Parts: sequence; structure tokens; C-alpha cells
Amino acid sequence: MFFRTLLHALLSKFGPKLGHFDVARTNFVTLPTDQDILRHMNNGVYLSIMDVARFDMLHRTGVWAIFKQRGWYPVVVSETISFRKSLTVGQKFTVESRILGFDEKAVYVEQRFVRPDADGVLEIYAHGYIRGRFLKRTGGIVTIDELLGAIGVAPDNVSVPEWLLEWAGAAAAAPTRAPAPSIWN
Repeated sequence: MFFRTLLHALLSKFGPKLGHFDVARTNFVTLPTDQDILRHMNNGVYLSIMDVARFDMLHRTGVWAIFKQRGWYPVVVSETISFRKSLTVGQKFTVESRILGFDEKAVYVEQRFVRPDADGVLEIYAHGYIRGRFLKRTGGIVTIDELLGAIGVAPDNVSVPEWLLEWAGAAAAAPTRAPAPSIWN
């Protein structure tokens, strides 16, 4: 994954520039090292590829440069993915990524793994959602107000679906400074 990340970091410099809330499209090919014993892309690889695609999106929107200048970096708080069809070795696919919106602490991103069907229409193979936050290298969390102040106000059509906000609450882990004992019931 390291070399794939480096490749896409280079390619993102030459890719089309995007607005902060545009859909970013990042192209990939399923590699032999992506496969599991059942000869399709391992489910954990999907999450790693989602990371690479978000990194590409941050570069092409210019947000990465803003983060670098301010000493900020993104972290995933929670993520979920659903699978529809398998990707096999050698298949080309695209990850479509877009910012859905914000809550009081985090940004939500939708990502889709797509390939053309027999008629050339893009078909969803898997789709996932992440809830991310931004941290300061000097310590602390970047607030959504700070984030929007740096990148600009979000358009009116940017909103997080209610079900995703409910999922985020239900899936939340304990804060890092709170106790989190591993107790099985």
C-alpha cells in the first residue's frame, strides 16, 4: 500500500483540480497483493484504498496544502463499508469520494467503488462512509469552525443524512482519555 500511496501522491499533482465539495474520482487497478484466498479483493484493502483516494481528494482540492501550512492532519474516527460485487485481480475501478457534510466535531465523506457495466454505465461495487476529524500537530482538535474558516463556507447542499449521524453516535468509541476496559458480557 505504501508504493500505491506514493504513486497516487505523485499522480494527484497532475490530476484535475477540484472544488472542496466536488466529487473526486481516483483510478486504481486490483493488484495480486490485494487478493485474499477467495481470489477477490480483501475487505481490509478496500479501507486502505479509501485512505489513498481521500488523500488524492485532499491534494486535488488544495486542502492538503492548507493543512500542511497550518500543521493539521486528518484522522479517521469511524468508518463503515458495504459490499455489492467483488473486484478481482487486474480489474480497473474508480473510487468516487465526496464530502457529505459536518456535525459539530467531524466531517463525513462518502466513497464509492465503481466500474462500468456492460453498457458503460458506472455501477457501484462497494460504498463506504467515514467520519473524520482533524488534529493539530501542536496538540488539540481542529474545530469545524476553524476548518470552514480555512477552506471556505460549505454550500447549502452539503448535509449529512440523519441515519449517518445516528450511526456515528452508535459506533463512537470512548474518548482517548476515558476508561475503555475490554469486558465481554
